Amino acid sequence: MFSWKRPDNLGVHDGRLAPCKRTPNCVSSQADPADRGHYIEPLAAPGDPAQAMAALQRSIEAMPGARVIRATSDYLYAEFRSRVMRFVDDAEFALDPAGRVIHVRSAARVGIREFGVNRARIESLRSALAAALRR
Repeated sequence: MFSWKRPDNLGVHDGRLAPCKRTPNCVSSQADPADRGHYIEPLAAPGDPAQAMAALQRSIEAMPGARVIRATSDYLYAEFRSRVMRFVDDAEFALDPAGRVIHVRSAARVGIREFGVNRARIESLRSALAAALRR
């Protein structure tokens, strides 16, 4: 019902994910750190980058409403659909092996406010990824 179409600005362009719009429904590790509404820390990716991306994909696939759309060795795109209203959020993850991090951008596809859902989802993934990499 509220899925609309996939954004056409997804992916890594010149080493960066798309910037967040001015609306408060997006978080990005590539936003200005002074922008407390949009900035979120990148995910830690210590050790083998391939292992980190594989663990991230498994963590996403284990989340309710998640669907991995595209996964490569250095990029992952997933959609998250809310249970009740069926809203779709787009989440992208780009590996930076030199920095040993995975950059993230997660945004609501429609609407202006999403009440912190994207930030909470990324923080949940951060915990799941850290736990998976400790095993």
